[in-house]
Amino acid sequence: MHVSIERSGCISCGLCAETCPAVFYIADDGRADIKQDPTPETLEACVDAEQGCPVNVIQVTAQALSLIHI
Repeated sequence: MHVSIERSGCISCGLCAETCPAVFYIADDGRADIKQDPTPETLEACVDAEQGCPVNVIQVTAQALSLIHI
């Protein structure tokens, strides 16, 4: 499972860190960064953060998405 952030496009809203603090945090420069890749337990919240990002800079891999049972 993998998640990435295009940090240069981050607007520092903090939504990802609030939605999935196990995976995201706000770094010292004010932009979102990744603590660790999502686990099966944190994947759904990670996808919620991806979908809620107002500037669409978070990407969860298709491999990770296949683990969510919708």
